Amino acid sequence: MGIFLNPDNTNFQKALNSKIYVDKTEMIRLTNKIINTEQQYVCISRPRRFGKSMAENMLVAYYSRGCDSRELFKNYKIANDASFEQHLNRYNVIHINMALLVMWIVQIGMTLYPFLQKFLMNIKFLSFSSLIEWDCVFREHKDNETAQRDYLIFLRDLLKGQSYIALTYMTGILPIKKYGDYSALNMFTEICMTNPREYAEFTGFTENEVKALCERFQMSYEETKRWYDGYFVNNVSVYNPRSVVMSMTGGKFNNYWTSTETYEALRMYIAMDFDGLNQKITSMIAGESVTVNTSKFSNDMTTFRSADDVLTLLIHLGYLTYCPINETGMGKVWIPNGEVQQEFINSIEDGGWESVIKAIQSSEKLLSATIEGNTETVAELIEQCHQDNTSILSYNDENSLSCVISLAYYAARKDYFMIRELPTGKGYADIVFLPRKNRNVPALVIELKWNQDADTAIQQIRQKQYTDSLTEYSGNILLVGINYDKKEKQHTCLIEEVQK
Repeated sequence: MGIFLNPDNTNFQKALNSKIYVDKTEMIRLTNKIINTEQQYVCISRPRRFGKSMAENMLVAYYSRGCDSRELFKNYKIANDASFEQHLNRYNVIHINMALLVMWIVQIGMTLYPFLQKFLMNIKFLSFSSLIEWDCVFREHKDNETAQRDYLIFLRDLLKGQSYIALTYMTGILPIKKYGDYSALNMFTEICMTNPREYAEFTGFTENEVKALCERFQMSYEETKRWYDGYFVNNVSVYNPRSVVMSMTGGKFNNYWTSTETYEALRMYIAMDFDGLNQKITSMIAGESVTVNTSKFSNDMTTFRSADDVLTLLIHLGYLTYCPINETGMGKVWIPNGEVQQEFINSIEDGGWESVIKAIQSSEKLLSATIEGNTETVAELIEQCHQDNTSILSYNDENSLSCVISLAYYAARKDYFMIRELPTGKGYADIVFLPRKNRNVPALVIELKWNQDADTAIQQIRQKQYTDSLTEYSGNILLVGINYDKKEKQHTCLIEEVQK
């Protein structure tokens, strides 16, 4: 029925038997610290395929009285922690997979709770560790508000203030649902993609873990980073674990995470008609970051009042990553990596975004024209991109111009790192395209001007010695000056080549 008392360690053993297992057992050190404290309730939400089940199975194997896991953990990091012996297999564990119970909860309501209450009261002298994947009601029954409220009350009565609970570890995709300023589960410490706290390194694979895997499987670290890196959680750079495992074991880079779900879901959200949403999505496809206020999100998949609500949901679903600016929920959000970038392209190809798709399709030609020094073609293609996307991107200053340039050079990200506003010591270079390893292409330093001329842009690159900041690069560099004349409504371009 989806409830398991004192499971064994079989599922965790399967993970250890797998071709790849990355040691995340130190997370147990964090949960050990909060057992039988006021902080004993923790809810950790992550995107799908980010190791939620793996973490649950690990905790079951460690805490459950239903098994002896000393040999299982002895060669992993947690075995060296002082709390290891204190809590190892000392607790009665209830492991509830709510996905299996969701129909019961919706159809027969709270009849499940009296059964559980009676069951727990009969053994209340024992301590319990409870593990729950909690949010399936809000994902599977998005519009049934009555069932959602009843479900939250059910969880509250089952868990809050109960003496038989030593630790509750809940996991899901969404943070805990809020109704106004009230949450029925306000005893939980919430860990999520916008606030990972001390659990950041356990959200996915870290840089060092991925480097070790790339070395072991003889895969390019740089390509792995381009495809699967980019989730920025509490200053920790995190990789999508499923995709890294699939690419390492299969020996091929591909869209693994996004292939597990149709892009229709993403398309539905980014097509919502909120003021400024189209512009923000286009800017992010171009490689830009945009501002977002995550504090108003209702933590469900139906309540949307602004573009910020849509973007916040996409953060929790793993389609965007987030970096806070302040403590009020304001932050920057962007598309994390090449894998998810392609999912956005798939989502906009079938109507409503023709101008963006046209710019992307023309970007290979633009890049070739730039490398060949064909300034007339460069100016022509950038002007076309500008004109086609005027309705989406406001176009009245250098910042807007830089977004258009980033979109127009979309194809460059395959062979280049794009750096916006590179610090140079004498100012900031507007856009720099730095070649990836083993790419036989020149670096590009692009300076943008508004109502001036392209020659002034080139002179600024030279006078402020922007190329000197490319300290780890040697080879050809193209200086690209681009000006937009608002009066004439046209672009001009000048390209010069230097050797570093």
